[in-house]
Amino acid sequence: MQSLGYNESKQRGTFDFPIEFYHIDKNHPQYIMSYHWHVEYEIIRILEGSFYVSLDEREYQAQKGDILILNSGTLHGGTPKDCIYQCIVFDMNMLLKKENICSVYLKDIMSHKHMIREYYPSGCRGAAAISSEGPVSKEEAEQALRQHLDCLFDTLNERAPGYELIIQGLLYLILGSITINHFYTRDSLDTQRNHKRIHLLKQVLELMEESYQSILTLEQLSKAAGMSPKYFCRFFHEMTHKSPFEYLNNYRVERAGYQLLATEDSITEIAYACGFNDLSYFIKMFKRYKGITPAKYRKLNSSG
Repeated sequence: MQSLGYNESKQRGTFDFPIEFYHIDKNHPQYIMSYHWHVEYEIIRILEGSFYVSLDEREYQAQKGDILILNSGTLHGGTPKDCIYQCIVFDMNMLLKKENICSVYLKDIMSHKHMIREYYPSGCRGAAAISSEGPVSKEEAEQALRQHLDCLFDTLNERAPGYELIIQGLLYLILGSITINHFYTRDSLDTQRNHKRIHLLKQVLELMEESYQSILTLEQLSKAAGMSPKYFCRFFHEMTHKSPFEYLNNYRVERAGYQLLATEDSITEIAYACGFNDLSYFIKMFKRYKGITPAKYRKLNSSG
């Protein structure tokens, strides 16, 4: 996976096929998913271990076999534990066709009139395929949807000639299954209320992303949220389960991990470039979050 910012705006895939597939294990420089968001939709599949995931203010302890679908704009982050997981990020606009009846349904999703249900646990995995004859139960419908999602991941992973045709067909099939089985919710007053809190947190995270290389004070961070420092610390912990500076140091370490593998800069240069003004403190923080020193991390994970 490439570098992730809080507000991702990079090109996914190619201009004519805007979809990206990522495979992530513990050796990946951004194994821990820092909070971020993007306008594209994202699907996550857990292959091994477990993954604590926060989506806006909703929390899930996803296990092996579980699948999550993230709506556009969802603020998300997570902490994996002995986890291997895969992500698909795609631009819904790739499915829109002019004067096509499918566009009516897609626009209900893209406008957030219909918020796709996020969490699909692996309870029914392995059951028989669903017959097209007669009505099916919600459990059978969900099982069929999971099979479509698994096929989407496997097809993108294998990339056989002509896979693009299958991928687009599967996305229509998945979204059609979600629509016909009402695997979505409608906007509510609670959702609108939570949106304001999420917007304030996004403003703080944007400041961290833009200024993590410099000194950031509690006053600067709390001002970005329009709060007093005391209230801001409580608010930030409620939203992320971390203190502001614990989170900032974690983010700086993630950026340093990426630079250790992507550049030939010295460890000292990377420490200062990532906002650490003391090399020994950087090494201490890196070891706290990664479990090993920066030098060992670069040696173990560098290609070749």
